[in-house]
Parts: sequence; C-alpha cells; structure tokens
Amino acid sequence: MADRNGLIVDAGPLYAIADASDLNHRECLTLLVSHRGPLIVPTLVITEVAYLLGRRLGARAEVLFAQDLALGAFQVDAVHPGDWVRIAELVAAYRDFPLGMADASVIACAERRGIEQLATLDRRHFSAVRPRHVEAFTLLPG
Repeated sequence: MADRNGLIVDAGPLYAIADASDLNHRECLTLLVSHRGPLIVPTLVITEVAYLLGRRLGARAEVLFAQDLALGAFQVDAVHPGDWVRIAELVAAYRDFPLGMADASVIACAERRGIEQLATLDRRHFSAVRPRHVEAFTLLPG
C-alpha cells in the first residue's frame, strides 16, 4: 500500500516545528526536513495540532499549518473503517493509561501501513503500546 519507509507523525513534532520557542523545535524540524518520507499525518492528529496551534499560538499558526497540508508537505491519512475498530480496541485496552483516540489512530495507521517509525515526543504512550506488526515502534527524534 504505502511506503514502509514512511514516517507517521504525531502531534508533538508538528506543534514543535511551528513554535520556535519549543524546546524540541530544532530537533523536530531537522527530523521532518531530512526524513526521506513520506511524512504521514493521521486525520485525528491534524485536529489535535490545529487545536494546540490555535490555543497557544493563534490563528496565524493554524493558517500556516493548513497551507503546509495544502502544499503537500505531509501526506494526510484518513481513518479507514477498520481503523475505528482498532482505535476502540486500543482505547479500551489502555483505558487506565489513558491512551486516547488520537494516539490510537497513530497506532492503527502505522499497523495498517506496516510502518515502524513514529515521529513523536510522547515516549510514555508509544513505548508502552505493543503494536500488532512489530515488537515495538522506533520513536524519533531519538
């Protein structure tokens, strides 16, 4: 289906590249600019990023993010019908964590596409979850 060398991008790095004052800004920017791609962003992550950008940085940051999406800087991955079942399974299995639907959608997307690498700052969640297709995710930046 998709390039197994792709990188699933979670909300943290997307927010960090937009906020020059974020402690992870430079590291995340370097990762996303240098990765050979594709850079895949699940739809539910886009919603999370838009909320964070609007709340913390304002409408201009949201506009710039939308423009990046429109220009194809990221490959948007829609939630597939089977993903909803997997998202529900993950949220239920990790309810005490809690995992949440956006993070579960990242995992479902990676499993469906056979991708092992995640760009995330959320090491707590993504190092604890056991995906179906690999023993563990490779979390970047490292």
